[in-house]
Amino acid sequence: MKKIASLVLLFITISVTAQLQSPAEFLGYEIGTQFSRHADVVRYFEHVAANSNMVTYTQYGKTNERRPLTYAVVSSPQNLRNIETIRTNNLKNIGLQSGNASSDKAIVWLSYNVHGNEASSTEASMKTVYELITQKQNWLENTVVIIDPCVNPDGRDRYANWFNQVANTPYNKDQSAAEHDEPWPGGRPNHYLFDLNRDWAWATQVETQQRLKVYNTWMPHIHVDFHEQGINEPYYFAPAAEPFHEIITPFQRDFQTEIGKNHARYFDNEGWLFFTRERFDLLYPSYGDTYPIFMGAIGMTYEQAGHGRAGLGIDTDEGYELTLVDRVAHHTTTGLSTVEMGSKNVSKLNSEFKKFFTNDNLKYKSFVLNGHPDKINALTQLLDKHEIKYGFSNGGNATGYTYSTAQKGSMNSNGALVVSTNQPKGKMVKVLFEPDAKLSEPLTYDITAWNIPHAYGLDGVASENLISASPKNTTNAAMNTNNNAAGYIATWNSMKDAAFLSDLLQHNINVRFTEKKIRFGGNDFDRGSLIITKSDNRNNANFNATLNEIASKHKRSLYASNTSFGDTRTDFGSPDVKMISAPRIAMLRGDGVSSLSYGATWHYFETQLKYPVTHIDTGSFNTKNLSKFNVLVMPEGWYGSVLNDDTIKGLQEWVKNGGKIIAIGAAGRSFAGKDGFDLKYNEVDKKEDDTLTKGNLTPYDQRERANVDNLITGSIYKVSIDPSHPMAFGYGDTYYSLKQGSTSYQFLENGYNVGYIKDDAVSVSGFSGLAAKEKLKNSMVFGEARMGSGSIIYLVDDVLFRSFWENGKLFMANSIFFVNNNKFTL
Repeated sequence: MKKIASLVLLFITISVTAQLQSPAEFLGYEIGTQFSRHADVVRYFEHVAANSNMVTYTQYGKTNERRPLTYAVVSSPQNLRNIETIRTNNLKNIGLQSGNASSDKAIVWLSYNVHGNEASSTEASMKTVYELITQKQNWLENTVVIIDPCVNPDGRDRYANWFNQVANTPYNKDQSAAEHDEPWPGGRPNHYLFDLNRDWAWATQVETQQRLKVYNTWMPHIHVDFHEQGINEPYYFAPAAEPFHEIITPFQRDFQTEIGKNHARYFDNEGWLFFTRERFDLLYPSYGDTYPIFMGAIGMTYEQAGHGRAGLGIDTDEGYELTLVDRVAHHTTTGLSTVEMGSKNVSKLNSEFKKFFTNDNLKYKSFVLNGHPDKINALTQLLDKHEIKYGFSNGGNATGYTYSTAQKGSMNSNGALVVSTNQPKGKMVKVLFEPDAKLSEPLTYDITAWNIPHAYGLDGVASENLISASPKNTTNAAMNTNNNAAGYIATWNSMKDAAFLSDLLQHNINVRFTEKKIRFGGNDFDRGSLIITKSDNRNNANFNATLNEIASKHKRSLYASNTSFGDTRTDFGSPDVKMISAPRIAMLRGDGVSSLSYGATWHYFETQLKYPVTHIDTGSFNTKNLSKFNVLVMPEGWYGSVLNDDTIKGLQEWVKNGGKIIAIGAAGRSFAGKDGFDLKYNEVDKKEDDTLTKGNLTPYDQRERANVDNLITGSIYKVSIDPSHPMAFGYGDTYYSLKQGSTSYQFLENGYNVGYIKDDAVSVSGFSGLAAKEKLKNSMVFGEARMGSGSIIYLVDDVLFRSFWENGKLFMANSIFFVNNNKFTL
């Protein structure tokens, strides 16, 4: 009977496999001769799963543009029948699931096309899955391969559809051809123009949020992120470059080298060039290589020449044609080589993976955090996305490194959030919360500071002791409104409060805010508190019901006052209690605007503040377009071709009549030094430099390193704040800002210096060159310059950068709703 059953199973397997088509057979063209649309890629993987007992295919979510997010699980038929046991044994092996089990399979995860216009890898994913199940079945006996064929479907289709529309037939390989000149914003980012390869740790985007749920159920031993780079750079694979984060183990470093040597064997055999150990380091935790490596995996980036310029084929500067067929072949080779190395090292991968999740040797055992409940809640939501455990302290003092003073101190921990490294994901906890990451090399690929307490605006202590904590559920239910109340007061501390205000204004509820501290019924309320009076809304028949509904929706607690008469000199009708005029906002997009900054700002308005904005393309921008608006948001960008002399004059007139410009980051350069604008670059006294008089004698091979002194690579700086200015409502007198460069402006002479660095700049985390740091001395960081009835607001440090610096976002809301909130007079 066993023999008959085996023959029947063999016949079924042969029958199913006989119906399996290669990508070329299924799509009707050879892979690499066309760019496949995402829907066709999905159809091919569905076909493979339907016709192979070695593949399952699942949708794990949708993008903002409703394209499916999917992954395939590829292994032997026997493994797929036992896949849940394999998956859970892996989690038990590292302590993420209760129970004892050993894992005897390697789990390799291949992620393709996180950058939409680095499009060769999705094509390679189809060839890779086909090769695995038709030619490399022996590797699958002890290995499970997870394939995400397209991490960024919206970006990929933006690129592929554009290319398919404009490309010649046959394609034109000349670099100057239109098909090699991708228009703004390019296919690299997702729908909201976020770089998904910088979003792993911060999980601000739906693609990341949904992928992490799947990632945490598998916890692979190897993770590869497939990319592309410039057309003249052949291929990069591991081992990575310095700096390596200190928690990366010797095994992780060594195994990267072993994988790289295996790739090199195949590349050398074909005569393909490559490079290793340069440029792509392992420090910043939000990449597709670093996040997995901090979760115990062998995390790697593979970079193929090509990018959005290459199209189906392009002439390189080195005299040869780079084709999409070539690019697909290279990515397919490294993908298969990675699976091979996983299959050959199953035992070692599992034993070292288990070791990674023991955290006895970490210096800090607990991170103890205090702050506003909204900010604590925002942080716990992030921790939940990563399935990192936390609790709340039962009391006592926590002693250790204090983030506010950057030295040893103590803090009352009663009720504080406690995140311990004494858990399987303790190393990731260390990375996210560490005061300052150690740098073995200052030249890095990204920012060098990101610590959570400063990013979320929380007081914190990093303790070398394990602080006991227990789960705690808190609610912040809104008070019911009272028909007899003269008005209601809501505090102003967080983006939750800003979203509440946004909702009120869009429901035609009139709202005021106080520029003075007030006291009602023995309760103190700080500047910025919202005041919603019966008098201002007497013509709204549904006022109380609407207010109660919105307050409940946002879980805002309202204080009901039966009188407008304050305990102190400030009453509801005080001139210092100002009506908020619902702003009519325009925002620039298009050529000259940083697509990433625009995307972060768009995401802020649409998903966090939830307030309407009209987007105006720079190509059609004219100041006459602004007649309907009283706020103009300028994301980071280079506006030289947009703001000519006539446009600048038009903007000045618009501002004088009550308009408000919010210039984010580099957008401020458009006004620096211009007549009529109170913004001037900072001049730093310098000693005579020999390079100015004798020329630059720095050797060629040392020039890049010599420039390190002028760099700030994403460092955290202490900024003094004027908390009496409306832009700073909800903040204290100190703010920790993420600086990405050394651009520096003088203190505004006639305007308001709301955030500033006085005297020497104090960096608390991250790398800053001495010359760059010196430039920040006595500089304005956040400011408002009045012009007639209007204002120009300068946010020199981009408070919306990647949407992860939570504590900066209220500056933007304050700028929109509070600063010089005038009725528009044009």
